[in-house]
Amino acid sequence: MHPSHLSKKNMLIAAALLSLAACSKPATQEGAAPPAAVTVLKLQAASVVLSDELPGRVAAFRTADIRPQVGGIVLRRQFEQGAEVHAGQKLFQLNPAPFQADVDSAAAALQHAVATAKRASSQADRLKPLVEADAISRQAYDDAVAQREQAVATLAQARASLARRRLDLAFASIEAPIAGRIGSELVTEGALVGLADAAPMARIQQIDKVYVDVRQPAAALAALQASGNEGADKLPVTILGADGQPHPVTGRILFSGISVDAGTGDAVIRVLVDNPQRQLLPGMFVRARIARAVQPNGVLVPQQAVLHSSGGQAQAWVLDGTHKASLKPITVGDVVEHQYVVNGGLKAGDTVVIEGQERLQPGATAAPQPWKRAAAVATAAPVSAVR
Repeated sequence: MHPSHLSKKNMLIAAALLSLAACSKPATQEGAAPPAAVTVLKLQAASVVLSDELPGRVAAFRTADIRPQVGGIVLRRQFEQGAEVHAGQKLFQLNPAPFQADVDSAAAALQHAVATAKRASSQADRLKPLVEADAISRQAYDDAVAQREQAVATLAQARASLARRRLDLAFASIEAPIAGRIGSELVTEGALVGLADAAPMARIQQIDKVYVDVRQPAAALAALQASGNEGADKLPVTILGADGQPHPVTGRILFSGISVDAGTGDAVIRVLVDNPQRQLLPGMFVRARIARAVQPNGVLVPQQAVLHSSGGQAQAWVLDGTHKASLKPITVGDVVEHQYVVNGGLKAGDTVVIEGQERLQPGATAAPQPWKRAAAVATAAPVSAVR
């Protein structure tokens, strides 16, 4: 064979060997799949307050209807409507002229009674030595003594009548019985008011602290009463506004109702709330977050970390010390700030997968990264779980 033909044949063989080597190279270098990238959170213990959100209505701490104690014509109003008033402040002035005339008449009657009492007393004193000397009859002396006693009684009655007339004159100036915020006037100048009037002249409500009456299902009172044995007044009560935001006020439970509404099955719980800024007004509808239990070492897990099987069993992916994944059945309870309260299956110190669960298989190794919101939820500060 010619040398040139041999050279071409060798070149073809070498090219074929190189092609086979290139095709087999990926198969020889193919290895295991890389670890799945996931975000994780290391669970920590926190003080968790288990609470219920209940509808409630605000009531004034004290309410006083302003009513006249004497009848008369209203001369003037002496307060600013909607303002804060103090106890003893003058609110209305009735026409005092008729009451002043009664005082003057009673004073004159008292003077007459004083003079009569003095005369009767002197007469009895003059007759006493005469009756002892048998100069007058005993009957005449006894009549003088009786007249003296009657004059003394009439004098006491006149003094009481004058005190009453002076009291009526004082009642013509109507004062505030309590401190608080007064509403609008319900009578105007020139109106005739009397003791039998059904409507008040005005109303004062003390609202620097208020009551919030909430309705609690009777079936849930057992847990609240159990916490009351340990000092329910120490458990926090948060008042929420219509927008769901807490009011900057504090409250404590006073009592729960001793009777149950037959129609709704609810009992009333009364909460005393400090209201220095007067943000809560009587009649407002609010929601009260009332604590029913405290878990000093509760464990919280974000909601997105919890999966549910077809049978409804809650589950969560957990990484061990070597970053191997396992799917554990857990039990969860209340929800607080998008986190479940863990009742079983997880404990403080466990590393739970928050995102990337779909990439995991049991026993597979993961590449964990800290969850971005870990600092926001893994805190030891007390949190409130709402049911």
